[in-house]
Amino acid sequence: MRLLVLFALILAAPAAERPNLIVIMADDIGYECFGAYGSEQYRTPHLDRLAREGMRFDHCYSQPLCTPSRVKLMTGLSNVRNYSAFSILNPDQKTFAHHLGEAGYTSLVAGKWQLLGADHYPKRFRGRGSTPEQAGFDHHCLWQVDELGERYWGPQLTIDGESRRFGKDRYGPEVVTEHILRFIEEHREGPFLVYYPMILVHSPFPASPDSENPESRDKQRNFEDMVFTMDRLVGRIVARVDELGLSENTLILFTGDNGTHRSIRSRLGGREIRGGKGLSTDAGTRVPLVARWKGTIGAGRTTDDLVDFSDMMPTLLDAAGAPPAPETDGRSFLPQLRGEAGNPRDSIFIYSNPRPERTKPVRFARDQRYKLYGDGRFFDVTGDVLEKHPLRPPYQPGAAEARRRLAATLDRMPEEGVSLLELVPAEPER
Repeated sequence: MRLLVLFALILAAPAAERPNLIVIMADDIGYECFGAYGSEQYRTPHLDRLAREGMRFDHCYSQPLCTPSRVKLMTGLSNVRNYSAFSILNPDQKTFAHHLGEAGYTSLVAGKWQLLGADHYPKRFRGRGSTPEQAGFDHHCLWQVDELGERYWGPQLTIDGESRRFGKDRYGPEVVTEHILRFIEEHREGPFLVYYPMILVHSPFPASPDSENPESRDKQRNFEDMVFTMDRLVGRIVARVDELGLSENTLILFTGDNGTHRSIRSRLGGREIRGGKGLSTDAGTRVPLVARWKGTIGAGRTTDDLVDFSDMMPTLLDAAGAPPAPETDGRSFLPQLRGEAGNPRDSIFIYSNPRPERTKPVRFARDQRYKLYGDGRFFDVTGDVLEKHPLRPPYQPGAAEARRRLAATLDRMPEEGVSLLELVPAEPER
């Protein structure tokens, strides 16, 4: 009964008391590629400005690969509880779009989907996941729902259930961003949710609209141009929010889904960082997180608080004043955004098994400095970022205490998850 009363109060509250929510997640880009994190190699003026006007998190960690990160971010649950197979979001999962829809939000997801099991995947995975509608979204403009198609030049996109192929002179990320801009304008009275899992900056690395040479085949150079294009498109969204006078009633979160492609080399702080997509190291899991909400988040703030992707849903629901999810592994960081102490984590847990048909689970717990794997390997990541030299007893007092704490984190979580492979028998390919 109390829950019904709370639900009614939420729906009755003025839209101005429920902020608009924009979650932007770039594809395949680590923290090392942003000026706000110290890079002088990449041009990211709009995101650097977003950080100056809001808050930068220095310890946000994703899953090592894209689908696992998306499932975790959207459901607030560790992969050990609900991850089934690559390209799959189980249709029985309740996402932040479901919860926010119940709280009166109109939602759009635009960009990259890859959660249904499109027609280019093995037969046993096709269609086993979720459509955007099943995942709770009112509207969508997406690449790779049930078909693959091109993502960059001449893209094939699904727009509210209709498959459309655009001309070769159209750039997929531009088309998607324009769709978002129209949605924001049409729903300016709010409250609205925009979830933008970006198409950029995933391979392949063709020349972007911002490349000097449209025929360039230099992957490193093209990647750097794609980062600039990604930043420019984010800047267009932020500018539209500001132009419509919504900046004080809109929380914008920007992050990345995993580390940078392994073929890319970046320089940061006097050292070269090789992209670590798919790896459990910092290069594969440490991603940017920038938040702006004018009038609520103080400008130019930074924090060392740990953030895990399961924290995204609790934070969004908290910001919306919606009832908390009945089950979550996450923890809201909204208090920190508001300048309060909050309840920061002392560790995070990551379970990674992206392709259960051919990979084995990797489990680890970590804090800002130390990292403990399920197999017992223990690292001081600040001094050994590539994890080449595991610590061995006797440990220094600080390390010994960290190891005990991280071991307790591992012990609280299951050792193995349930995969779709165990539920759906394999069928012969035809």
